[in-house]
Amino acid sequence: MRQTSYLFAARALRDFGDGFVTILLPVYLLALGFSPLQVGVLATASLLGSALLTIAVGILGVRHDLRRLLLAAACLMVATGTAMSVVTDYALLLVVACAGTVNPSAGSVSIFVPLEHAVLAREVGDADRTRMFARYSLVGALASTLGALAAALPDARAFVGLGQLTAIKLMFVLYAIVGVAGALLYSRIPTRLPNREAPEAATALGPSRAIVLKLAALFSLDAFAGGFVVQSLLALWLFERFDLSLSEVGVFFFWTGVLSAFSFPIAAWLSRRIGLINTMVFTHIPSSIALMLAAFAPTLPLVLILLMIRAALSQMDVPTRSSYVMAVVTEAERAAAASFTSVPRSLAAAASPALAGALFATSFRAWPLLICGTLKIVYDLLLLLQFRHHKPPEER
Repeated sequence: MRQTSYLFAARALRDFGDGFVTILLPVYLLALGFSPLQVGVLATASLLGSALLTIAVGILGVRHDLRRLLLAAACLMVATGTAMSVVTDYALLLVVACAGTVNPSAGSVSIFVPLEHAVLAREVGDADRTRMFARYSLVGALASTLGALAAALPDARAFVGLGQLTAIKLMFVLYAIVGVAGALLYSRIPTRLPNREAPEAATALGPSRAIVLKLAALFSLDAFAGGFVVQSLLALWLFERFDLSLSEVGVFFFWTGVLSAFSFPIAAWLSRRIGLINTMVFTHIPSSIALMLAAFAPTLPLVLILLMIRAALSQMDVPTRSSYVMAVVTEAERAAAASFTSVPRSLAAAASPALAGALFATSFRAWPLLICGTLKIVYDLLLLLQFRHHKPPEER
């Protein structure tokens, strides 16, 4: 079994866990008596913690075996799920969110991502890189859809005589078990020590520094925008505006996840014809427009249709973005480049959920969607303007 297969399986398990935690997190916090603002602040703490952990990974990844770092991250996931299942004090929950692996975005903002990207990129050539990242994203997205369906399990608590809080806590225990399974998969990856013959090249970006810093700045704008509508907050918006049940929201996120998942291979196919940057931009802009229209849509069916259109398009930049970053840097710089582009994304994404939570708390529920869509369109136009002529090797 190739090590990429172990990574794919681990990604599937992790995204399955993220899929149900993302939906259950706001329900859990509201059931504990916390406000929408406190939900947003906790999401911010989680994303800020991810950024700090990713910084540590970027520093350690060039000096240590990536397998060991992945195992450590999986152990942290186990500890996070265990703690979330027993802690009810808000201050302690903030600590767990900041120090753990809870992912309110159910996306690529994660301590695992730069490590897995660095391992995957070294396994394939330029011609196959985007297809490999598309498959990697597809596997994760499909698993996330199953996780979204699993979020409805607490609604079945009446059949087993459990209260809602107890049922949700058991789901966090399941999240910890998923972390154990992920650790077992990571343990199967062969040890591969980093090249220590060129320590200076390994500790910092070299010839690709300028382009990586520009990309990091743009990705930060995109992540800041996305933080206004992280999946937990979108679920909160649906709960509060339309009074949907856990089962209904879980089914909705299942179908949006399916649409996102099957957009990944389409993105790989499209990128071979129009290029990585064009694929990122010209699929992203329509998705942002759909999100902004959803903010004004008067009925639930129309809102769901617009959000599904967004889901079908908004994630097509994920495999193409990952592939592009790995393509425009040297192999020695890949772990550092993944970290340098992930950390600012995490920091930027951490700032906006609290702002969105404040807007929800003051009944300005449409504003997070409008701000997100507008800023993402600005990001797309800037990305096209600055990088349309900077081609990856396979496009030259």
